[in-house]
Amino acid sequence: MELRRIGAISLAKISASIYALFGLLIGSVVSVVALIAGSVAQPETAGPFAGFYGVAAVIVLPLFYGAAGFVGSLIMAGLYNWLAGVVGGVRLEFQPTAEVSDGPDRQSLASSGVQT
Repeated sequence: MELRRIGAISLAKISASIYALFGLLIGSVVSVVALIAGSVAQPETAGPFAGFYGVAAVIVLPLFYGAAGFVGSLIMAGLYNWLAGVVGGVRLEFQPTAEVSDGPDRQSLASSGVQT
C-alpha cells in the first residue's frame, strides 16, 4: 500500500489539538514557576502584573501552540501531497492479524440448540 494523499484539514485539526494539549502542559509549568517566583520576590520588585504571567501562560500558550500546530501541519500536508505526486507516496506494509470476534459464532450457537 502507498499513502498518496493526506487530508490537510483533518491532519491540521488533530495536530492543533495535540499541540494545544502540549501548550496547556507547558503553560501549567510556567504558571507554577511564575507563582513560586512571585511568592518569593520582594514586593517592590514584583510589579503590578507579577501574578498575571502565570495565569496568562495557561491561556496564551495553548492557543499559540494550537494555532502553530494547525498552520504547520496544514503546510506539511500540502507539501506532502505535492511531493507524493512527484516522487511517490510513503509505502506502508500491514500485517493481517487474527480476526476479533464479537461473540460466539452462529455455528456454535446452532450446535448448542440456540436458534439464530
